[in-house]
Amino acid sequence: MKSLIELAQPEVRFLKPCIHGGEVWEVVKEDFNRFKILDFSANVNPLGPSPLALNAIKENLWRIPYYPDLNATQLKLAISNYIGNIEPENIILGNGSTELIYLFTDVFLKRGNEVLIPQPTFSEYERASLKSGGRVKFIKTNNDFTIDINKILSEINSKTKIIFLCNPNNPTGKILSKKEMEKIVNEAYDKNVLVFIDEDFIEFIPNCESYTLIKMVNQFSNLFIIRSFTKIFALTGLRIGYGIACKEMIKLISNFKIPWNINILAEVAALATISDNQYLKKTYEIMKSEKPYLYKGLKRIHGLKPYPTYANFILIDIREAELTGSELKKRLLNYNILIRDCKSFKGLDEYYIRVSIRTRDENKFLLESLRKCLYE
Repeated sequence: MKSLIELAQPEVRFLKPCIHGGEVWEVVKEDFNRFKILDFSANVNPLGPSPLALNAIKENLWRIPYYPDLNATQLKLAISNYIGNIEPENIILGNGSTELIYLFTDVFLKRGNEVLIPQPTFSEYERASLKSGGRVKFIKTNNDFTIDINKILSEINSKTKIIFLCNPNNPTGKILSKKEMEKIVNEAYDKNVLVFIDEDFIEFIPNCESYTLIKMVNQFSNLFIIRSFTKIFALTGLRIGYGIACKEMIKLISNFKIPWNINILAEVAALATISDNQYLKKTYEIMKSEKPYLYKGLKRIHGLKPYPTYANFILIDIREAELTGSELKKRLLNYNILIRDCKSFKGLDEYYIRVSIRTRDENKFLLESLRKCLYE
């Protein structure tokens, strides 16, 4: 018999495991108490899930013996109302927004098609593209990590099939304006290129309507946008996200997905939390006060260079502290703080870390712990 590597698809033979934040369970294995771990590595709402979501789960445990609604009709209607001027038929649900990344490439990529991806950014775009037989071309960002849209557009050729964009970008926190995004989508449309926009973090911006192209999905049939209940609504472990596009694209992708990909408790939790306006209001208040507080605090610590951000996390260059990200991560674990070592991001090296924005007491403790790690 041939080796299993020879029997595997060529595209997946040499894929490496993907690294993400939120490694709480790995930390638990090292005998840390997960209830005392302050997780600054996962970019999730520091409030945790809405109380309405938790209560909905408790009240709907009786649903577990039943299959979920195959079409998630109620949730799609709730999302359409939440966004406004988007019909349920423009929406597809995913087991986290990550499932939709892989569904998208499975549906549209042919072997040998080219995919354009800014660098650095979320690693699953590359993995999904490679898994589907695509060839990835990385587009380097500017020195300050802003994205040059003209550089992206100049790379489009006859083999280009998809442009991936994360807006705001993970891990840099940079954002493209609505005008810039529209230019990319419009030029890509004329060249039969699809544009995939990841907006998982855009809802942390109170006026996110001024950045998103969601209301234009029916105008541009090449546009697909994803959002998630993971980040803004902190339903991380329930794995639920959604995509928005023209009805034809949604139908194509929906026909390819597995049935019942959204579990019944995730659906009821999402239904409850999406209507919790007080929860969102409190989230915006925290971001308004804590983002500048943490950013300024980091800037005051010698050896740290934080980058301005539009998201709920901050990328930090620590090379002047003469420590690598993995070394600093290890030191901070002594204070039960978990951060994201960013060396696995293509386009970054071992001297970058990322921290999420949390509550005042938690952010203060992070700053104090960083000073102790670096200078005591």
